[in-house]
Amino acid sequence: MCADPIRRFLAEQDPPTPFLVVDTDVVAARAREVRAAFPGALIRYAVKANPAPPVLDALVAAGIGFDVAGPVELALCLERGAAPADLAYGNPIKKPRDIAFAFERGVREFTSDAAGDVDHLGRHAPGSAVSIRVVLDGPDSATPFGRKFGCEPAEALDLVLRAAARGLRPGIAFHVGSQQPDVAAWEIGIATAAKLFAEAAAQGVALTRLNLGGGFATAHRARVPSLDAYAATIASALETHFPGQRPELLLEPGRVLVADAGLLRTEVVLVAHRGERRWVYLDIGRYNGLAEAENEAIAYRFEPVDPRGGPSGPVVLAGPTCDGDDVLYQRTPYDLPLDLRTGDRLELPGTGAYTASYASVGFNGIEPLRTYCVGRWGDA
Repeated sequence: MCADPIRRFLAEQDPPTPFLVVDTDVVAARAREVRAAFPGALIRYAVKANPAPPVLDALVAAGIGFDVAGPVELALCLERGAAPADLAYGNPIKKPRDIAFAFERGVREFTSDAAGDVDHLGRHAPGSAVSIRVVLDGPDSATPFGRKFGCEPAEALDLVLRAAARGLRPGIAFHVGSQQPDVAAWEIGIATAAKLFAEAAAQGVALTRLNLGGGFATAHRARVPSLDAYAATIASALETHFPGQRPELLLEPGRVLVADAGLLRTEVVLVAHRGERRWVYLDIGRYNGLAEAENEAIAYRFEPVDPRGGPSGPVVLAGPTCDGDDVLYQRTPYDLPLDLRTGDRLELPGTGAYTASYASVGFNGIEPLRTYCVGRWGDA
């Protein structure tokens, strides 16, 4: 019998494509690795990466908390057994009634980056911890946030003082962008935070919490730093910029906890020659699982399931919808077997994060990406 739960599931079930299968044992193992890399830190899994209930069950069992983006994720985590004290409302964009909803259910950790939101927190979540998110001028990640989130350091200091004046417990947060391969980005963030800690202390406000966000990259076609490399850079930066007393750390990883636990299987719908290029159309695209292929930011691996051993050649990869933007890779070079044909299947490893959770709910009549969870906490 196959020892790999995913391979055993595929051999026994082999459901229609496209679908994602996630090994919850791998999720739990990855959680242990993250906790070991950052001893003493509060780890809050970014639920948006993959909210499948068995994934959350595995993380609850591993002692991981959750970074929720709204009331639905919050309620789901509580339903799966998470303690309110282990939830952080990490979305800076939230309605006052959603703040009240979270506070009424015991959440006492929030993130903010605007004066109006700080005022809402003071009114609807009195006494709570609030991390003021500062924007960084650091290296770009594969999927950067741009200027949507975070405030300039001078404004961050004003918000820290504003939060303290409203009875909140302020800290500092930053996020280096999702799928960040440059470890130096965290050194920039920690140096910025240390300066704000010092400036707040000079104004009579003692900060103790530093939220490092997420952003740890996982490997697809290009190599990325190891988790230990990220942890070493962060530890060194903390020693340099907080030589007296290291702040309490909070991390909000998503991708690094679940990506490598997932395997996506897709089927070739059509192969067509357009000019000098061979186009391969799949039953999965940007609208039903591969949203992160936008601008070809994340270059997934595509591996034939039953290769016939022939030569390979270049392809353009596209999704199944009638939307002209549903093209996955035109500039990124991909080679697939020249004898690839309708009905052949491909696998995309490392796709447990930001695939099913990004999928459309009915565009072109395509159903959301089916997810099967295997392993100890699996439901398949």
